[in-house]
Parts: sequence; structure tokens; C-alpha cells
Amino acid sequence: MSLLIKNALVFMGGRFEKSDVYIDAPFIRTVSPSIPSNRADRIIDCKDKYFLIPGFADVHVHLREPGFFYKETIKSGTAAAAKAGYTAVCTMPNLDPVPDCPENLKAQTDIIKKDAAIDVFPFGTITKGRKGKGECVDFSSLKSKVIGFSDDGTGVQSEELMLEAMKKCAELGCIISAHCEDNGLLRGGYIHDGEYCKAHGHRGICSESEWKQIERDCALAEKTGCRYHVCHISTKESVDIIRKAKARGIKVTCETAPHYLTLCDEDLKEDGAFKMNPPLRSREDMQALIEGVRDGTIDVIATDHAPHSVEEKSKGLEKSAMGIVGLETAFPVLYTKLVKTGAVTLERLVEMMSIKPREIFGIEGGEIKEGSPADLCLLDLEREWTVDPDKFLSKGRATPYKGERLNGKNLLTLLRGEIVYEAL
Repeated sequence: MSLLIKNALVFMGGRFEKSDVYIDAPFIRTVSPSIPSNRADRIIDCKDKYFLIPGFADVHVHLREPGFFYKETIKSGTAAAAKAGYTAVCTMPNLDPVPDCPENLKAQTDIIKKDAAIDVFPFGTITKGRKGKGECVDFSSLKSKVIGFSDDGTGVQSEELMLEAMKKCAELGCIISAHCEDNGLLRGGYIHDGEYCKAHGHRGICSESEWKQIERDCALAEKTGCRYHVCHISTKESVDIIRKAKARGIKVTCETAPHYLTLCDEDLKEDGAFKMNPPLRSREDMQALIEGVRDGTIDVIATDHAPHSVEEKSKGLEKSAMGIVGLETAFPVLYTKLVKTGAVTLERLVEMMSIKPREIFGIEGGEIKEGSPADLCLLDLEREWTVDPDKFLSKGRATPYKGERLNGKNLLTLLRGEIVYEAL
């Protein structure tokens, strides 16, 4: 079926322009101010108010399958992603079996081929068993089958081991996407070591547990020439270290998540929906992250979508599992709390959610032009709605935004010209 999207505000060349877009799957065939309506099987008139952008790409999600299907499945997680406007996600390796060899990886890719609503690109692990210690995986055997290498959920504890991994990945042209966490500095903590922690008798996670490994790894990336991506940064020191590393020409990129840009430890409640790793940091850290978004130090916004069962998230701050869901709230949260308040432009937000993730990880798409794959989403920025986790397509329900009024809804998601979600 061919599709004509008329009178849309189309993201092209870093800005929005009123245009028509003609799609004949799998490609965008024509982009023009006026395209005759008789060319298409179906016409969608956006009436100058809907925004057409390249589909979002999330380089950090947990789909929990194989191994933990009671938390999420590839089918439920990608349905949630499609609903939110994502056409590509990269899955983290906290799985069983751990994707540390081609045989184990196949257990995941077989399910992806069968059940995924959108494109899913798995990460392989850095270390065998995703232990953050011991031995590196055989990177060459996994290279062609994965988007990159990560031990997400576990920091690589040994400098020598990370050096070995970076040397090999530099040689192979692969990217390392690092969860940075020094276990020796955790001291049993589970929320940020800040004012809320002290006032309520909790055990804190110090900022140094994150930024110390980033500092180490940036030096190793400089030494090896490895492409190094830092997962979910949360501290002002992390922003500063990465900013300086980029200025020195180190091949470093990074991501943060919507919750670190819009919440801080002042917002904490005695509720597992506010518990994630890294934890919500101080207001000063949050402001430093926003500045990092503005000046380009932070390249990507990824959700770290981390679903758990209701039981696992119902044990308060101390005993609940780490992680919250984020796919179905990411854009509306950021649009409402950052764009509408003037902290960040809409164009910058689209760049960080749709364009840069694809550029860094080599994912196809990211442009609305003739001949490009029609991986798109259509946004109504005026639509107001209330976050109700019971209406999520994800199996996960834990979100700190429950009950909040947000602006911005995805109305249509196209994957190579085929409709994978529609709410028009």
C-alpha cells in the first residue's frame, strides 16, 4: 500500500518544514510541498499540526527475553516501543543465556525474528557470563551479529581487562557501550548519597562509583583508539570528564535517560518506582546534564527501559529491584518538561532521539528524503494525556511519572513504509 502524508511539519536538514511525503513501501519516494492526492492508496492529512520525524531509536533497552519473560517479552517490549514512535531498539545482554557467544545469542535472535514489531539490534557482552571480570568474549565471533558490546548492569572492574577489550574492539572496528560502576565504591548503597538519603536513613551510592570508571575508560579509549560509548550518565563529574575527553579528540560518546534530566533526589518517594541504577542524583547533577544536552556533550537520550514484575517493584526504595520502564513516556516527558519550558529545543530533542543514535551505532534511517527507508513517526504535540501504567503495552508498570499530565502523543509508526502502530 502506498501512503501520502499531506500538510505535515517534516523534520529535514535539522529543522521543520511544511511538506507532503509520498511513501511506497519500503521507501520514501517523494518529498515535496505539494504532491497530487491521486498517487496514493491512502492519504493522511496532518492539517499543518502534526510533526513527521524519523522514527526514534533507543540504544539502551531491556526486553528480558530469553530468560525473564515474566518481566517483559520481545513481543510486548517492541509493541510498547512502536506505540511510542520507536522503529529501532538495541537490547542489553542481561539475559539467560547470556549472549557471550554465537550459540547463546541465537536464543535471542530467534525470538526477535519471530516476535519483534520493530527492528531489534542485540548487544553482545564484553566478558564471559557478563561478570565484569574474568575473561573477554571472542569479539570476532560476535562482531557481525551484534550492534556492539556491553556488560550493562555490571561495570568492567579490571583496568587490564577493559584495556584488552578496547584493543580488540578497536582492531575490529566495534563499539563498547559501557555501564560504568566501581563495585568497590558501592558499599551496599541503593539510592544517591545525598540529602534525601541522609534524612531518611538510607544507604547511598556515591557519584564517584560512576565517574571514576568513566575517567579510567576515557584514558583507555585515548590509548587504544576504541570507539567508546558511555551508558546512562547521571553525574556532573561524568559530563565534565566526557566534555574534556571530546575536546582532546577521544572517540567517546554518551547517553543519559529522561529521568536523569527531569527528576532528582529531591523528588524521591518511598516507592520502588523511583529506584534505578544509576540512581536519581542531585539537582546540581540534573542541571549539569541538561547543560550537557544543550552543548552537545551528551549525544543521545536512551530510556534504559528496565521492566520488572509488580512484586519486584513493590518493596520500597531499599528492597525493590533496580529499574523503571521508559519507552512509552520518554518523548512526552522530555517534550513537556524540557521543550515546553524552553530548556531544550524540539529540534535538539529529535536529533538526540532519532538521528544521533543511528549515526553512532550505524543504524539505517534517520533522514526524511527520497530513497530513504520509511521509518517514521507522526507526533501530535498538542495532545494532553495522563500517565496510566495500567494502559502500557509493556509488561512493566513501574514509572515515577504515574498520574502526571503530559503533552505529546505518537499517532503513527511506520517501519519501512508498513504501519506498525496507529492511533489516528
